[in-house]
Amino acid sequence: MSRFMSPLRPRYLRDSSEISPDVEITTITNTADPSQRNLAEDAEEKQPDPETICVAEGTFRQIRDYSLVLLSQGISLRLARKEEGPFQIFILPEHETSARTQLALYIKENPPKEDNPPQPLSFSLQPLWVLLAPAAITLIDFAEIASLHNPGISDASKVLRGEWWRSITALTLHGDARHLASNVVCGYIIMNMITYRLPLLRLAPYIAVASAIANICVSLTVKTNFRSLGFSTFVFAAIGCLAVMEFRLMPKETHGMLRRFAPLCGATSLAVFLGLGENADILGHAYGFVAGLACGLIPSGKTLRWGAPLAMIDFVNLALYYGLFALAWSFAL
Repeated sequence: MSRFMSPLRPRYLRDSSEISPDVEITTITNTADPSQRNLAEDAEEKQPDPETICVAEGTFRQIRDYSLVLLSQGISLRLARKEEGPFQIFILPEHETSARTQLALYIKENPPKEDNPPQPLSFSLQPLWVLLAPAAITLIDFAEIASLHNPGISDASKVLRGEWWRSITALTLHGDARHLASNVVCGYIIMNMITYRLPLLRLAPYIAVASAIANICVSLTVKTNFRSLGFSTFVFAAIGCLAVMEFRLMPKETHGMLRRFAPLCGATSLAVFLGLGENADILGHAYGFVAGLACGLIPSGKTLRWGAPLAMIDFVNLALYYGLFALAWSFAL
């Protein structure tokens, strides 16, 4: 017998072996003591009845409570789990009016609270795929295999004269080993947090474009006599992206609306702490953080809430990410 898997399990454990591409269905009828019935028992996999109607969707806890409400009124139901994560209740059409009335009364008396539990610590290889590009090109530059520093650095006056590719190639260059190490370590930590919510590769090309736009904004602000390089602009864009994603997941009903802004305030404080320092490109960090905020609006709310497994589109996005740097360096060289 198959069992329901709790939606509170870490997203990274929900792979294709745990979630069948078919819908998981449980048929439940009224019993003498429905409160004692375990919704995770007696599950069977089959296609949902096309004649049934979905009357509720939510987390396991919500659907468990809703199903007990309906069973107490003598309404038979089916429980289904979608591949994305949420549970659903299906009933026969003749019970729809009664079921929706009973659920509305229950929800009025017991308003559902959005659940956003903390994610368990985990480590992903996805940030390493993203960090490979700047690390490899920087090491090539350090080893003097090719002369990359002068054609690739972001020079404000040259960018304004039309050499836009410098805003991208500069992301893959670093001043010394310490500069490279700090960006790799900080970048891995921040990007690993993004993987808690959805595959990082799905956002990598967008964050890279946001970083390039930030470098262009720096050139437009300073205009002349300013040169910069480093992957830190990308790291700060990732911080901004993560802040907006967490902000969107915060419960709307909290003790004081200011609590909803905790992710944004925390990310801003982190950006200020990391962004200041000797020889730091403060403008690049600031513009990168602001540009990254827009990237946090790209994923859908359901994707952030329920997570998503790696898919073919993610590897397409990884190819676009590498292709962006390849295109920029082809212009630079």
